[in-house]
Amino acid sequence: MNSSYVNMGVGALLATLFVLKSVSLASGFIFHTEVPEKPGFAIVATEEPAAGDKAAAPKAETPIAQLLQKADAKVGETIFKKCQACHSGEKGGPNKVGPDLWGVVDRPVGEHEGFAYSAGMKDFSKGGSEKWTYDHLYHFLAAPKKFVAGTAMGFAGLPKEEDRANVIAYLRTLADTQVPLPDPNAPAATN
Repeated sequence: MNSSYVNMGVGALLATLFVLKSVSLASGFIFHTEVPEKPGFAIVATEEPAAGDKAAAPKAETPIAQLLQKADAKVGETIFKKCQACHSGEKGGPNKVGPDLWGVVDRPVGEHEGFAYSAGMKDFSKGGSEKWTYDHLYHFLAAPKKFVAGTAMGFAGLPKEEDRANVIAYLRTLADTQVPLPDPNAPAATN
């Protein structure tokens, strides 16, 4: 074998590697993306402790009627931005992945016009006799799939009860007439 052929082969290999590395570096400069200043929304999924774990007893929930007394609709509006990917909140607004939420407080469950509800939501609605009460909204926002088995809503939920109360206070403002707040001294509803 002639050494000039070996030199040409090694030269071709080195030239190919040089071109590939140059293209890689150039594309890194051209398609460079900046790290965002503020990260997007994180969907937090909580893990259930295993059956054998000896965890502390869960903190008793504060009734929604008491939480709504201190809830801030402005804070709820900010939190609601997470929901806007799937829900609109304006009067006559479009249905998206989820139904429009204008007037959702005290609206019959699974009855928003023009939206195709999941079988789980239809079962929960009991033919439209169930309504989105403050208590139902509170528990649904905590863990949608736990509260309404078979719902198509993919959101993990809002683990902080104050966040849920603030969102519900904001949802209450999305109506022509706001539904009166529940009596904070009344006994809590049971599910």
